[in-house]
Amino acid sequence: MSDENFHPADTNGDGSVDSEEHRMYLEFKRKELEDKDAQRDAIRKMAWFSLVGLLVYPMGIFISSAFGYEHAADLIGDIAPTYFASIAVLVSAFFGADALKK
Repeated sequence: MSDENFHPADTNGDGSVDSEEHRMYLEFKRKELEDKDAQRDAIRKMAWFSLVGLLVYPMGIFISSAFGYEHAADLIGDIAPTYFASIAVLVSAFFGADALKK
């Protein structure tokens, strides 16, 4: 059989697509679209969560200092560069991997 007569829904390779193969093909395509939509939602949530974390983290230092927990504020401040770098690497690696897939 040549590639010009091949249809992806023809799972048994007989050269024709029956109603069951067509139904399965449509279900597969629907699931594929749902998965891509869920992936875009996950990317969006991760980006927003990372942004909120980057904005809230300095507030933790300020609040600790305001309540008189200077040692806690110093500890939180000491790990801030690691936190910011980790979030940046996580987001960039995820978006980079997604761009390479496309």
